[in-house]
Amino acid sequence: MEKYFLAIDIGASGGRHILGCLKDGKIELEEVYRFENGMDKTEETGEDGRKKTVLVWNLDRLFSEIITGMKKCKELGRIPESVGIDTWGVDYVLLDENDELLGKAVGYRDHRTDGMDAEVFKIISEEELYSRTGIQKAIYNTIYQLMAVKKQTPEYMEKAAAMLMLPDYFHFRLCGQKVQEYSEATTSQLVDPATRNWDYELIEKLGYNKRMFQEIKMPGTVVGRLTDEVKELVGYDCSVVLPPTHDTASAVMAIPIVSERHEQVSAEAHDSLRESAQCYISSGTWSLMGVEKAEADCSGASRKANFT
Repeated sequence: MEKYFLAIDIGASGGRHILGCLKDGKIELEEVYRFENGMDKTEETGEDGRKKTVLVWNLDRLFSEIITGMKKCKELGRIPESVGIDTWGVDYVLLDENDELLGKAVGYRDHRTDGMDAEVFKIISEEELYSRTGIQKAIYNTIYQLMAVKKQTPEYMEKAAAMLMLPDYFHFRLCGQKVQEYSEATTSQLVDPATRNWDYELIEKLGYNKRMFQEIKMPGTVVGRLTDEVKELVGYDCSVVLPPTHDTASAVMAIPIVSERHEQVSAEAHDSLRESAQCYISSGTWSLMGVEKAEADCSGASRKANFT
């Protein structure tokens, strides 16, 4: 009997549900659902009393799209063994002790982070920050978003019982378990690549609420089973399994490695060739180019080149 596995890939401009099935040693993929995505504009009153436009994600609509695509699998008669979600990086939610959202899910293109790099660099230099994390400076990184929360809505950070990156939040809504996946967590610029855990010394130095950071898990971790509510909505049960939840990491993981003679390599040769000079280009809402390395490069030369 054929077994199916569901990948839900959500980008900043659209999402899709892909069913995968292993047949004769090859993965066959089928797109079963597709939907549009984008940030909504909402108005808030700033500290100066002026109205300002804020860019936010409509999480309820996105979760509704997730459920709709999962229902489609049932309609097609192809029930997945597991489901996993990836999204873009850096964006997150804060939850209180009752798992209610604290504020809105502000998007990475919002201007609330303007000047927050300077606030961070008052506490830790740009050079030291890169040497600790190996992540390029980008004003939308979670580290700067959290500084904006600390400065603009400190009550949210004080009340936060959990911070979840967006794919982790959607997994939580599917199965009720709070974990944070490694690849997505690194986009926060708050992870130590040597330990592959949160840099709690850095987090404490920045004055962020340490208790809100959840345990980091690696791709392939089984998080749990669907909640009773979700099972009733989609009409079946399955496991929630972590993919690399940062969409770029998932794309890079899927890159076929070939030899210099352009032949598909054996599993034994696969890992060694990943350290070769083969370059990838991943194109989505934007494009990224790079190579795969076993360890992060946190050197000064890497920082000056703005590698991540």
